[in-house]
Amino acid sequence: MQKYMFYGAYTPEGYKGLLAEGGTRRAEAVRMAAESMGGSLESFYFSFGENDFYVIVSLPDNVNATAFTLTGNVSESFLMKTVTLLTPEELDKALSIKVDYRMPGQ
Repeated sequence: MQKYMFYGAYTPEGYKGLLAEGGTRRAEAVRMAAESMGGSLESFYFSFGENDFYVIVSLPDNVNATAFTLTGNVSESFLMKTVTLLTPEELDKALSIKVDYRMPGQ
């Protein structure tokens, strides 16, 4: 399973829905969506500032993460972005790969 962080901001319509159902029900809806795709919800946080929420979800692959993002963004309730998360071990593996690359101007 791959971990993804989804974050974003509610639209005015999204705020209306949030006011009507509350935060706990919103987190439950996200948990159910992730589970319907073979994944799981790790954490859900509301926040102050530029973004209204941060969610960490485990999903089988990038295709499912894309479907999750697209489904959310077409809802017109919020605009969401996706970040693929790496474990320290995955980063170590990436660092061990030698890439034959020429820098611009060299």
